[in-house]
Amino acid sequence: MTVGIVVFPGSNCDRDVRWALEGCLHLSTRFLWHEERDLGGIDAVVLPGGFSYGDYLRCGAIARFAPVLEAVRDFAHGGGPVLGICNGFQVLTEMGLLPGALTRNQKLHFLCEPAPLEVRPGTCQWLKSYGEGEAINLPIAHGEGRYQCDADELQQLEGEGRVVLRYGQNPNGSVGDVAGLTNQAGNVLGLMPHPERACDPATGGTDGLRLLASVLA
Repeated sequence: MTVGIVVFPGSNCDRDVRWALEGCLHLSTRFLWHEERDLGGIDAVVLPGGFSYGDYLRCGAIARFAPVLEAVRDFAHGGGPVLGICNGFQVLTEMGLLPGALTRNQKLHFLCEPAPLEVRPGTCQWLKSYGEGEAINLPIAHGEGRYQCDADELQQLEGEGRVVLRYGQNPNGSVGDVAGLTNQAGNVLGLMPHPERACDPATGGTDGLRLLASVLA
């Protein structure tokens, strides 16, 4: 199994994801430069955190036009597992693979801290190893992680079971305490917390390891 890790100018968590996948799970990985169009041999795709294209205009707004994301969109529509972490979540909303938008944190400060979360996995492929209502802890590191959508859309997302991660203590003002969303098919997951930083008991616990290990199934 090979996991493709998309690399934009400004990505800074691509190597963290590679370390977690290769070092902890012994999976093969391949960096996918933003100009690539070939996903041949790739079994899952991760859009890592960072500052794609310097976060100019707004986070993920320029990245959505990268050639590699044309292939990622087709891959996702075909049922391929796609994970967007932090800036990757922002990119997924800009692409339209997930609804809503990520905006400046409520108090306009960059946040870097542990975040208690509640998991509601539903049909999300990336969360199937977690129990319904399970409490986990993953670190966050973002300045624009406040999830926004209108009340009707939030109600629909909740009704469809697509709000799969909620903050136990909302750090950024996200509506509905949203920390992570999935698409209707359950193969795409976007989340602001960083599971790749919670794969080692010596550094940040292991609550994120099962999420990344889901690709093995």
